[in-house]
Amino acid sequence: MNDTADLVRSWRRQRGMSQTRLAELAGTGQAAISRIESGRDLPTLALLERIASALDCRLTVTFTSGSGQTLPSARAFPPLPAKPTGGPDC
Repeated sequence: MNDTADLVRSWRRQRGMSQTRLAELAGTGQAAISRIESGRDLPTLALLERIASALDCRLTVTFTSGSGQTLPSARAFPPLPAKPTGGPDC
């Protein structure tokens, strides 16, 4: 198991939601939710955001170093410059 698997399963059960219903709300299949909850798959960040939204949760990401030290919050860094207009999408 992993933390993601445990959290998704726990939050889903606390809300009395089936894997099928969570999958519908998150725009994925029940098999994907099952694989995530069993620890066989890790969801993409995009899918994890949709799962969190479906569970009425807020997703936050924390980066830590190999030694376990928490790295500065993204809010500590200046915002990225605006995307240039007229060019290709990145």
